Amino acid sequence: MTKSTVPLPPRQPKGIPTGGEYAAYAHAEGDLTLGPAAGDVIPDLIDLTPETREVLDALRAAGGRPLIVGGAVRDGLLSRTQDVTVDSMDVDIEVYGLSKKDVWLALPGQAQEFGQSFGVFNTTLNGQDFDVAMPRRDNKTGDGHRVFVVETDPEMSFEDAFARRDFTMNAMGWDAFTGELIDPLGGRADLEAGILRHPSDHFSEDPIRVLRGVQFAGRFGMAFAPETAELCREMAPTFHQLHKDGVWKQFRKLTIEGTHISKALEALHAAGWEDHFPGLAATRGVPQDLTWHPEGDVNIHLGLAGDQAAAIARRDGLDEEETSILVLAAITHDFGKARSTRIDADGRITSGGHAETGVEPARDFLERIGAPGRYAEKILPLIDRHMCHTPGGDVEISDSAVRRLLRRLDHAGGGPTLQTWARLVEADKAGRGPGARRGRDYLPDWLAAADRLGNERAVTTTLLKGPHLADAGVPRGRLWVHIVAMSTEAQDDGAFSDEAGVKAWLAANQKTLVAEATRRHAEAQAKWLKDKAEKAAAQKERQRAEKAAAQAAKEAARNLA
Repeated sequence: MTKSTVPLPPRQPKGIPTGGEYAAYAHAEGDLTLGPAAGDVIPDLIDLTPETREVLDALRAAGGRPLIVGGAVRDGLLSRTQDVTVDSMDVDIEVYGLSKKDVWLALPGQAQEFGQSFGVFNTTLNGQDFDVAMPRRDNKTGDGHRVFVVETDPEMSFEDAFARRDFTMNAMGWDAFTGELIDPLGGRADLEAGILRHPSDHFSEDPIRVLRGVQFAGRFGMAFAPETAELCREMAPTFHQLHKDGVWKQFRKLTIEGTHISKALEALHAAGWEDHFPGLAATRGVPQDLTWHPEGDVNIHLGLAGDQAAAIARRDGLDEEETSILVLAAITHDFGKARSTRIDADGRITSGGHAETGVEPARDFLERIGAPGRYAEKILPLIDRHMCHTPGGDVEISDSAVRRLLRRLDHAGGGPTLQTWARLVEADKAGRGPGARRGRDYLPDWLAAADRLGNERAVTTTLLKGPHLADAGVPRGRLWVHIVAMSTEAQDDGAFSDEAGVKAWLAANQKTLVAEATRRHAEAQAKWLKDKAEKAAAQKERQRAEKAAAQAAKEAARNLA
């Protein structure tokens, strides 16, 4: 996009409130509170589209002073360190010195106001949407982050208007006509220092801002200011006021756009909100074998693996959902270590079986952040099988092992692909501290074997069907389930690969299969009866304990009387 340079006009003298740039009742520029950053001029901070210029010019012609505010200003400042220019396809505009009616009349296109008193208008020009707001105060009237009464004030000072924003780095404005950066709350300094600081006590009125801070930490590599972290900890009980869709919006953006996932996890902990996600919180302080994990505890490894997953997703050009799934899998893949880690008498640390024990806490985490159900279908099989990549020793990866893995991942049934599994394993291995012991990398062998086997859907399709069993005279019933399960084991071992083969296999082994299916069914039935009896006994014991406790409470009450 071609950049244009706008000549800077003379500043309006103090005491002259009229003359086309401001409405008759607006303060002159010299009366407005600009703060310590006032006067910084950056003519090309944002590359404006023609549509953006048309909206700004229309508001200025009506006597207002429109500012681009929020994220576009922040991103424009960040981009200067990378020698690039941010375009204005996604800008928020705040206009000073105009009434609501004046704003509505001035805006080009079909302008519409949100609600009765929000003071926020929307218009569209050539497919580009614009939100244009008036300076306003948000007065909270109830729990949650949606219950506010809004009061607009076209004469509000910049400092008061910006104080309602979430963080100082988002509490800046840029005047495209003068090139002036308006920074009354020190947002630019905090941005440069990587600090997330709340601009006022209004921060606590909207609990979603804590998770926005976590998201920003992961996107920009930032950390909460100590006083902001303390305020977030005081707000921790308000998490339950949030709607799942709002929580998911923040985690989705974090996992799609974040490149500093470890920073986000540390911000979540510093804010005191980690405890709302028990599976994640449980990993903090869980030790690992320093030979393989010199970075330290499990929570540190999860953050580093998340960083690596984000980098791998960008390297491989994954789409937004694939990126989000990979990053979420990386930060949840070792939740099971909180349950499975053991330290023996010699101080040796092991975590055998942690892949399997990590599935349920990861499921709980995904539910708490509001992830759609299809995310669990993709992520949980990855967690369950993330440790099978190394068979040990110099054992080669067999076709049977690949078939079993593909079946467990179940891509045909909505699960992840083998490539996604390989990326998680790569992130896991790379997300360790310097000097970590490195074993043989088997991933190329897994991928080569899968490529040799061909169509993933065909490889994981169970060839033995009900009609085959019926035609063979196997009595219909529960035995069929066990025989089909045995057939998948044989199929994965390469005993047959087509319908003719499975029929021949069934005919040759039918007697043995029925006997083994009968044994498995009896074993499963015995286990079910045992579990049922244990549950009944446990319930009976709970009822006895509750009755005893109630009786003790009654006696204590009588004694007090």
